Amino acid sequence: MRYNKNIFKAEFINRPNRFHANVKLGEEEIKVHVPNTGRCKELLIPGCTVFLREENNPTRKTPYDLMAVYKGEKLISIDSHIPNKVVDEALKNKKIKGLEKYTNILREKTFGKSRFDFKISSDSGEEYFLEVKGVTLEENGYARFPDAPTERGARHLLELVEAKKQGYGAGAIFLIQLKEVSKFSPNDAGDKEFGEALRYAKANGVDIFAYNCIVTEESIEINEPVEIIL
Repeated sequence: MRYNKNIFKAEFINRPNRFHANVKLGEEEIKVHVPNTGRCKELLIPGCTVFLREENNPTRKTPYDLMAVYKGEKLISIDSHIPNKVVDEALKNKKIKGLEKYTNILREKTFGKSRFDFKISSDSGEEYFLEVKGVTLEENGYARFPDAPTERGARHLLELVEAKKQGYGAGAIFLIQLKEVSKFSPNDAGDKEFGEALRYAKANGVDIFAYNCIVTEESIEINEPVEIIL
C-alpha cells in the first residue's frame, strides 16, 4: 500500500515521551507524533534518519507522524496503525497462505472480552478471527515480539483459543515491518507470559503466521512468510 501523503526525511533528536519525538527537518527542530507506544530504543537513536508523514489535520497538535526509521541500511516501519491496513490488503489479494478462501472481510469485531482486528468468512459460511501484531524488534535478521510487556497481547491469544474451542477458525499474524528478516520468535526475555501464551495458543490449534514486508519511503506491502521458532 502507498501512503498517498507527503513524506519528508528528517534527523531524529530525542523522544521525551511515548507519544512525541523531536526531530530536525531541514534547519528547523520540530515536535512530531510517534504512532507507536513500544520502546523502539534500538531504533530511535539520536542522529538516525527518520521519515515523517504529513498529516493535514487542523485539530492536531503536531503536523507530522514519525512513520519509519533507518537502522543501518534497513528501513523499518514503526507506525502501529499500518499493520492492519497491510493485512487487509493482503487478505483481499489472497497473499496469506492458508487464508485464501476467506473472501468476506470485517474489521474490529468483538469476541468474548476482546476485540479482534479481523473477522473473516468464506462463501460457505466458515468464520475465522484474526489478530494482527506489528513487529519492529529485530537483530541480525531475527525478529521478536513484543518489545515491551503486553498483558493485552497475551489475553488476545487466550481469547483466540476460546474462539477455536467454540468452532471458529482462529489465528494470529505477526507482521514484521521490514524485509531483512528470516526468523521470528516470541521475545521471552522481555515478556515471558506472552511467549507462554503464544505456545499455548499454537498447541490448542490457533494458527500462527509471520510475514516480513517490503518497506520503501512511500509504501509498505506484505512480502513472504518467515520461519517461526517457538
